[in-house]
Amino acid sequence: MSDIKAVVRVEHADIVLTGAVRHDSSASVESVSEAGTDPTSGRFFYRVESSDLRRFERGLRNDHTIGAFERLRETGDGRAIYSVEYSDEATIVSPVVSAASGVILDMENEGGAWNLTVWLPERANLTRLWDYARRNDISIELVRVNEYDGIGTTDAGLTDSQREALLVAVDAGYFEEPRDVTLSDVAADLDISQPAASGLLRRGIKRLIISSLMDDSEEPNR
Repeated sequence: MSDIKAVVRVEHADIVLTGAVRHDSSASVESVSEAGTDPTSGRFFYRVESSDLRRFERGLRNDHTIGAFERLRETGDGRAIYSVEYSDEATIVSPVVSAASGVILDMENEGGAWNLTVWLPERANLTRLWDYARRNDISIELVRVNEYDGIGTTDAGLTDSQREALLVAVDAGYFEEPRDVTLSDVAADLDISQPAASGLLRRGIKRLIISSLMDDSEEPNR
């Protein structure tokens, strides 16, 4: 079995945050890893860069996919971190990826479309995304895909502990929306503390992203 890291571009008016980025064409939005957050809160976190954050927030207020939002921290130069709650009208792709035994590693916009970086245990599982997109009139395109020898046999920069933590979390349903288990449950399965489990998941996800999206010259030093 060969696991894959794929970048898939999807576009539909009901995909979360689409209304906001269409309102503010200068906005660049990317997801922030939630490995250490409360899985029952219903909040999702995004890093936003815009030439006018107030304009972006007007887009959020008028976006039918957003139930509530909060600017948590402004980092300067038009950059900020937002906490977002989805509305019942939002189309969320991550449950489809979870049903295919995969994980969304990253999500970022390209205009009104979204590039999703996903990990899947085998290429054939991509058909679930295409079936879902066809049934829901979602535009979908495979941007690129990298195949490996399987997460169990290739390190992708992962330590054994990181690999085990990710596999346990996927199997338990930690990455589903809503999550089937809490971070505490994953930690208990691993027989480690909750902070230790959080760190393994965060670092493991980071390594998967680096292995799928960056070459050696781009890899960060930390």
